[in-house]
Amino acid sequence: MAHLEDLKSKGVRNVSVHAETLRALASPATLAPSRPAVVDSGSPVLPKTTPRPTQVMAMPKRLITSMVTPSKLAAHARIVSAYSDKAAAFNELQTRVLVCLKCASLASSRTNVVFGVGNIDSPLMFVGEAPGADEDAHGEPFVGAAGQLLTKIITAMGVSRAEVYIANILKCRPDTPGESSGNRKPTLAEMATCIPYLHEQIDLIKPKVLVALGATAVEGLLGKTVGITKLRGNWQTYRGIPLMPTYHPAYLLRNQAMSEKRRVWEDMLQVMEKLEMNITLKQRGFFQQATA
Repeated sequence: MAHLEDLKSKGVRNVSVHAETLRALASPATLAPSRPAVVDSGSPVLPKTTPRPTQVMAMPKRLITSMVTPSKLAAHARIVSAYSDKAAAFNELQTRVLVCLKCASLASSRTNVVFGVGNIDSPLMFVGEAPGADEDAHGEPFVGAAGQLLTKIITAMGVSRAEVYIANILKCRPDTPGESSGNRKPTLAEMATCIPYLHEQIDLIKPKVLVALGATAVEGLLGKTVGITKLRGNWQTYRGIPLMPTYHPAYLLRNQAMSEKRRVWEDMLQVMEKLEMNITLKQRGFFQQATA
């Protein structure tokens, strides 16, 4: 400005300015973001309106921001949805669950509340029974031997564990007084007390398909006590959502028969078809020799 005033005092009435300078002066000033953008390392989301022959599943991206540590060992991530209201409601629910004391015996014996993990915008949700010792220690469902097998099943479907959502009927490990190992089935009272949290999770996630892992998950979601052998592979309905009952991964660890693995895989093929996922000939042939 001082330079311009000096030119004016010397009688200069016109000053040449480059077009780029004029455009820069005309542009509104912008502020640098106050925090770095969230980086999503998940797989790209394929637009639902653009079908592709090799499309597997249109899985929304999973974003994670600031971390909180309300539990003793586990760091629970604050999960961000593509919908801000949904994210806010989900995180409010998580906050309530992490401090729940409704089951005094479970609250006093737990190491961590096992809320759930995965993508809250996912069209696919798996529901198990209750946390075991490994899950209680890590604050995450299905991280033990059965969880590792579940992860392999999900991967074989063509998606990653982070692209689905995984939860349990119970958020705390059923206590085992006087025992240093082993798990027990949740009581009806424990299930009735805890399952409203799962109902809220499902209502918020709105998955297109639910997979119930084992008889306890079926009982908790549908109120049916029919044996899982009779129900598995047959579509059920939970609040209008298609639900596929199948064996719990722990059952496959106990029973290594190829025929049983094939039955579970046939259930997953039905799930993939319901979600209109691309199924390869290789996938259709998994464990096929078991039925030959």
